[in-house]
Amino acid sequence: MNSAIEQIVAAYVGLGQIQALQDLKLHRQNLAAVVRDRSDFNFAVLLGQLDDDLVAIESGLEQLRRKAEPRDE
Repeated sequence: MNSAIEQIVAAYVGLGQIQALQDLKLHRQNLAAVVRDRSDFNFAVLLGQLDDDLVAIESGLEQLRRKAEPRDE
């Protein structure tokens, strides 16, 4: 079963919403930065999830970039 973020990314890709994916990526990166700066708790599981989310988001962005590239035919 796809994770929630994979379903969200798939929806944005289907709608061609590159800006929404870029915003989502920036949000996840900011969350990861905030969590990494904390030392009062071990956030390894959360950071792993955020890293997985970023991989899924980047995959969606790459799909949209490929669609936007001009094709030589």
